[in-house]
Amino acid sequence: MTDQSKAVPRHVAIVMDGNGRWAKKRFLPRFFGHKQGVDALVRIVQACIDRNIEHLTVFAFSSENWKRPSDEVSGLMGLVLAAVSRYLARMGAMGVRIRIVGDRDAVSEKLRNAWNEAESSTRHNCKLTLNVAFNYGGRWDIVQAARAAMQAGVKPEELSEAKLAEFMAMSYAPDPDLFIRTGGEVRISNFLLWQAAYSEFVFSDCLWPDFGEAQLDAAIAAFRERDRRFGGVKADAALEA
Repeated sequence: MTDQSKAVPRHVAIVMDGNGRWAKKRFLPRFFGHKQGVDALVRIVQACIDRNIEHLTVFAFSSENWKRPSDEVSGLMGLVLAAVSRYLARMGAMGVRIRIVGDRDAVSEKLRNAWNEAESSTRHNCKLTLNVAFNYGGRWDIVQAARAAMQAGVKPEELSEAKLAEFMAMSYAPDPDLFIRTGGEVRISNFLLWQAAYSEFVFSDCLWPDFGEAQLDAAIAAFRERDRRFGGVKADAALEA
């Protein structure tokens, strides 16, 4: 077996899509789908720990999701607050470090305070880092990084990919090895545009509330089948050329 055939991705990113459709199929309000989506996330966090994955980044709320009906947005904000209250102690006991990624200016002070508490109380945990992308967009991330670089006094001639990466929202984490989108759509929806340059993509038809260990293992198996060259070629391929 090759090393890749046994490889475990250090960093998995997931677009958790399909909550609304899951609820609609059951003639339930969309909110019930989002609630089930939180439970699915807790399952996948534990599954990632069991598989020695170091970072899990999930797309919880995009900067474009504000366009949804106001009652759905309000419900999501309340659900996030409730989830922090319900699961924070459990995440801490599991050894999970929580980090929030995104523009916090548009959310309520109450939600910001809850996030601050979640980050502070789990900051020493090291089993898994759970990066929750909330009010996040890949384009926003690149723009805020450029602004931060300018504010730090980086001169144009000093700016490189490596330098700009220092100012990205997840500069502390390796780029995602495996990028999963559930729900059957085949697009990345402005998620981790910079960081996913060399990620391996897996698009699953499974709706997020139904996503579990079997689906995660299938995605990891697909990842292991990939030939990751990062823009280069293998030595034997170069000789053939």
